[in-house]
Amino acid sequence: MEWLSALDEEAAARRAAGLRRELLPRAAGTADPVVDLAGNDYLGLSRHPQVLAAAVRALEDFGLGATGSRLVRGSTESHRDLETALAALLGMPAALVYSSGYLANLGAVRALVRRGTLVVSDAHNHASIVDGCRLACAGRAAREGAETVVAPHADPAALRDILARHPGRPAVVVTESVFSVDGDLAPLADIYAVARAHGALMLVDDAHALGVIGPAGAGGVAAAGLSGAPGIVVTATLSKSLGAAGGVIAGPEQLRRELIDTGRTFIFDTALPPAVAAGALAALRLLADGDDLRAELHARARRTVQRLRGEGLEVSEPAGGVISIAAPGPDEALAWAAACRDRGVAVGCFRPPSTPDGRSRLRLTVGVGVPAAAFDRAVDIIVKERP
Repeated sequence: MEWLSALDEEAAARRAAGLRRELLPRAAGTADPVVDLAGNDYLGLSRHPQVLAAAVRALEDFGLGATGSRLVRGSTESHRDLETALAALLGMPAALVYSSGYLANLGAVRALVRRGTLVVSDAHNHASIVDGCRLACAGRAAREGAETVVAPHADPAALRDILARHPGRPAVVVTESVFSVDGDLAPLADIYAVARAHGALMLVDDAHALGVIGPAGAGGVAAAGLSGAPGIVVTATLSKSLGAAGGVIAGPEQLRRELIDTGRTFIFDTALPPAVAAGALAALRLLADGDDLRAELHARARRTVQRLRGEGLEVSEPAGGVISIAAPGPDEALAWAAACRDRGVAVGCFRPPSTPDGRSRLRLTVGVGVPAAAFDRAVDIIVKERP
């Protein structure tokens, strides 16, 4: 059929450009021989006994799935308590939990866009933010003057120039705190000062900062001293430091009410499974006592960067648990990751269009659930298999 032929041609073009992607399922029931430097379980909480016990209890109480949306039958006490705990940790008046961080970002951007809104999005923002901006500024919103401008990465001066060109216009500045590709930290305090000076709201995706930086692991907004500051909304995922799944939007109570009443990615989506919500809540409670884990993570990240740079590799400056290593191109990145996998080390392989600047990388995540000796041996293998 013609449309299948077109798909085959597009797949062939991606293969030729080194952009083919593959699924690599993990087997159950046996010890995983792979050293995981690709997953995002930064603090090793996905297998913590208290987390698993809480999930099992909820699984026995409620079954496998939520059986409906949050507004039908999908809300449980675990969802409510998780939202209360997340709001408290993030220093926000209220929070609302979603089934994924992706849907949370889509919902947050859409809720903040009004007639004529200018959305200013950092050039290195995650795909969920990019898609949120596109959807929020499409269709009727576009006809009513809403639009997105992509700002240079982590550049408050450039942001100031953009906002100054639109005086008096409602605006939303969107950024990650710790960026997902290179792991660098946004200058949140400076960005917030610029946003406030121009009357703009600020939306911060704290996905890779929650649990890793800030007091008690409260994230990048807290680390910048901005918890509860006016005009800030925070999103995060529960699938990284909490070792679970799901997402959250935290902000004023009025925003929570708006999301429950009108947010399509909340209203029309099946709720996060109760067992996952209960496990995430147990993990969240462990964060308060996680200073030793965070200290080990940062020490391990510093040691790894020093080792890689000593070998002449181009490495990012990590604010949390993400370390990015530049590769010559997509083919080389793919071959490098495959060679590491063949030697029992899983690493992330980031190629266009997943990279905002068109460069290919290996991405390592520092997870303290991996024994230190195994982690260091894995880094040695990454160095040895370099293209």
